[in-house]
Amino acid sequence: MTSSRRSVYSGSPWELKVAYCRAKRVGNVIVVSGTVSTDDDGELVAPGDVYGQSRQALRKIEAALRELGAELRHVVRTRCFLTDMARFDDFARAHAEAFAGIDPAATAVEVSSLVTADFLVEIEADAIVDD
Repeated sequence: MTSSRRSVYSGSPWELKVAYCRAKRVGNVIVVSGTVSTDDDGELVAPGDVYGQSRQALRKIEAALRELGAELRHVVRTRCFLTDMARFDDFARAHAEAFAGIDPAATAVEVSSLVTADFLVEIEADAIVDD
């Protein structure tokens, strides 16, 4: 039996350049690519603000999940890449607002940089749709 595959694209120029999609669903599993804080036009949202960038990235993740028939409640794992671990609490506050009561497995690591210096946080998510 072959699982169906569906992809979601955000229209980011990086998708074509790198050859990836925002999110992919195979069967009941959804994986969301690393997501940064940009708006629909690809412009940075919340410059200099880890909390604001985290909230925007999580909104984009939620939108991608919805396009694939899931919700934040289906998320089982997140990964966060921060350019400054001293600002972890700002990320953690946004993550807790999105996932309180869902409590996915989570990882946060510090990285030396993201694709541009203005991005302070990048978030990935994995979801399983079991209902």
